[in-house]
Amino acid sequence: MGYGKTSGLAFGVLLAACGGAQDDVADAMVSDSAFEAVQERGREVMGVDQYAARHVFDVMADGGRIELQWDSDDAVEVAKIRRHMVDIVRAFSAGDFSSPFAVHAMEVPGTRVLREKKDAIVYSFHPLPRGGEVRMQTMDPAAIAAIRAFMEFQRSDHRAGGHTHGG
Repeated sequence: MGYGKTSGLAFGVLLAACGGAQDDVADAMVSDSAFEAVQERGREVMGVDQYAARHVFDVMADGGRIELQWDSDDAVEVAKIRRHMVDIVRAFSAGDFSSPFAVHAMEVPGTRVLREKKDAIVYSFHPLPRGGEVRMQTMDPAAIAAIRAFMEFQRSDHRAGGHTHGG
């Protein structure tokens, strides 16, 4: 009898442990498939293979910075990135955040306020050796908070790098 109780307890602990592991595996699979979907939609929207390009989303004291660079010196791919970044400056300046919506299949945090505060934000493109960057600059506290929310979400959903500088 004692053996059966111990065995039953051990079996229950083993099942609980395996159940937790199965949940972790299931969560990882959902997370990976969600990430793959973001990558695929990003390729469609941006025209750039997301696995061969590197995103960086920095929060700055006066706004933020989105960097996108190709992983090699491929002039065709670098040109695609630069065209996309120029298009982003035009769209964001007009309050159009349909590209992030299309990539992430949801309203991206911060975009509602960015749309409302579009006249308080200066967007600019700067070429980088293998791509480019978009700077978002403002003195408006609500716009800065929205840019921060936007950058932090992007960093997380793209599994990308980035830093928070000055606040």
